[in-house]
Amino acid sequence: MIATRGYAAVSATSPLRLFGFERRDPGPRDVQIEILYCGVCHSDLHTARNEWQNTVYPSVPGHEIVGRVTAVGAEVTRFKAGDIAGVGCMVDSCRACSACREGLEQYCETGFTGTYNGPAFGGGENTYGGYSEVIVVDEAFVLRVSHAQDDLAAVAPLLCAGITTYSPLRQWGAGPGKKVGVVGLGGLGHMAVKIAHAMGARVVLFTTSPGKTEDAKRLGADEVVISKDPDQMAAHAESFDMILDTVAAPHALDALLVLLKRDATLVLVGAPAEPHPSPQVFNLIFRRRRLAGSLIGGIAETQEMLDFCARHGLTSDIEMIRMDQINEAYERMLRSDVKYRFVVDMASLREQSAA
Repeated sequence: MIATRGYAAVSATSPLRLFGFERRDPGPRDVQIEILYCGVCHSDLHTARNEWQNTVYPSVPGHEIVGRVTAVGAEVTRFKAGDIAGVGCMVDSCRACSACREGLEQYCETGFTGTYNGPAFGGGENTYGGYSEVIVVDEAFVLRVSHAQDDLAAVAPLLCAGITTYSPLRQWGAGPGKKVGVVGLGGLGHMAVKIAHAMGARVVLFTTSPGKTEDAKRLGADEVVISKDPDQMAAHAESFDMILDTVAAPHALDALLVLLKRDATLVLVGAPAEPHPSPQVFNLIFRRRRLAGSLIGGIAETQEMLDFCARHGLTSDIEMIRMDQINEAYERMLRSDVKYRFVVDMASLREQSAA
């Protein structure tokens, strides 16, 4: 076993703190990774505070992981010591159901194994995530990172925020000649704007904050609509090919549905703790509009996303923090006081562990 340290929540109300635990030794198909950077996702906070009522404590969050391979099993073929690798939201799945066979492990019919809080999805022992020094993962769930060394910290959020937005944009055909709306300019929304722009779509950001207009255009938005302004909203009636809603707080969906063309889709990727108000059926049936959801992406699609982002020079806009600043970062995240994603420099954890 490999002794390591991380930051864990031990209850829904306690702050995260230093926590010692063990990782398994690498098996024949395993990759051992020294974690260099780990992004901070809102799902980490939901889990640490048991807001989804499924947390197994102690909980070590973190599923936006970039690190350096330090050892591989005898049967590993795609990685070697020294390689830069990534780990996202999943570390296993059944690999036998129809979804897994199609490369859609995120929809595994028996439940994928999460990078942390694993029993909620796959049974077996609890899994501990990326707020730690080391992780050991089956090669099938490890990703190649080809970005430049200087970009690695900003690559980490792509393993969740990047694939969460890339997958629906790809699935619903964002590209040249398409008008794509993005709701919200946070950790997910800023990546959606960047990726949709790189795909060649005309991108319109919806926000309640006029102060975000300049930044949205810097990120690639062609236009910004203040969603509290009825005239601005009405000017876009029945004009969108798809709208990607990244907001993780309950809000009315009807104001967005009426902006869709016939046969167009509103896709939800934000995961609020409380449900959205139910939309009116007539806004769907009279234009054959669709209301859909999307969950991260499979391993092959996540690799495709990383390669796409490397080709287009896309990374997340980040603020680097030390591991011992994570509790403050959670409070700031709740206030939307970050542009646009916190990333933990794991060197700070190793320094703390050695002190």
